[in-house]
Amino acid sequence: MYDVDGKFVGKGLPFERDFESTVKVEHRVQGYDNFCRVFDIRPDDKVVMLMDSKIDPRVIWAVTGLAKGRGAKEPLVLLSHTTQHEEMPEWAKAHLEEATFVVSSWFCSVLDPFAIKMRRDKGQRWIKITYFRDFDLLFTPQGRFPPELVGEIIRGTARQYPRGQDFNMHFSDNRGTDLTIPVNAEMVDNLLQTSRWKGEMLATSPGCYVHYLPCHGPNVYDRTMVMNDDSVTVPINGVLYPQWAVGFERPFEEKIPVVFKDDRIVEVGGHSNEATILRDMLMGGVLIELGCGFNPKAPRYEVYPAGSNSPGVLHFGIDLAKPSDYIRRKMPDWEEPPIHMDLITFDSTVKAGNTTLVDEGFLTSLHDPQVREAARRWGDEVDLLENWPN
Repeated sequence: MYDVDGKFVGKGLPFERDFESTVKVEHRVQGYDNFCRVFDIRPDDKVVMLMDSKIDPRVIWAVTGLAKGRGAKEPLVLLSHTTQHEEMPEWAKAHLEEATFVVSSWFCSVLDPFAIKMRRDKGQRWIKITYFRDFDLLFTPQGRFPPELVGEIIRGTARQYPRGQDFNMHFSDNRGTDLTIPVNAEMVDNLLQTSRWKGEMLATSPGCYVHYLPCHGPNVYDRTMVMNDDSVTVPINGVLYPQWAVGFERPFEEKIPVVFKDDRIVEVGGHSNEATILRDMLMGGVLIELGCGFNPKAPRYEVYPAGSNSPGVLHFGIDLAKPSDYIRRKMPDWEEPPIHMDLITFDSTVKAGNTTLVDEGFLTSLHDPQVREAARRWGDEVDLLENWPN
């Protein structure tokens, strides 16, 4: 009844309580539930976390707590000073070889040959957390959005690709963008066979690679189309007029033409300061990925760190011919290394043959009947799919 200092510690009356708002409780539970389902850690898993020193430590402890709650051993955390590893460090490989479940903030996670081999040959399940660097993001609209519905939107887009035939993927907008990527049937098969294009948003399947928060979908074009063979030149030709780019405070006021010839940037026009910076940065660069947003609750006009994830917004991922001093000065702690740049468009039209994938910035799979039916399982489909936060 009394502690060692003689203080009374019993309870004879109800405590006064200051409850959180019901909406806040609802949102927190939705965010926690999505987190627990995406991070499908099992009792026999060996969890390794590839983290950096600037990540919110609560993210690390959240994964640790979930792993211990599931009966898995406490995760091994490999902490680096940076996310910007372009290839897997040798000191990390021995630890990764023992893993079954990997959570990573490192840039090299998706394309590093060692990481690919671990997923392909050992069936490791990987989660990339570029968009989960702050624990409170768990409770944002995009964090609460059902990952399974993001997967259905992705599958709806995959169904639109022509199969068994060659076609041109064409990009256009009212600024004058006119860019063409010739695509054959084998390239489409290579692209759509990946787990991300199958809409697998939970880390459940052997060899999977998923993004969390559940917002960053697969690329409408990337080098998996040619099996990541650097010797293959994809004849990408035409001109792109980006509206914005990562590392620039505001969208561009000037129309800046970026000209591609046989996969490489050969010209950057314009007279503004932004055009001068882009010209120095982009000349000789190669388009390695063309990402599209798939989460209707992702903020439309937030392009940091790697392009908006709002449906139909495109980010053209360019590998640069040389590291950019501008990026080094402006974003020394960017989650990506200074040899990469994402150019953004919000209003492009994308056609795959005669099929329109994106219509002036609107992802047309949002009107797919199967997507609409899936959305109704979680609420009002118009609110879920078309009420985009700005």
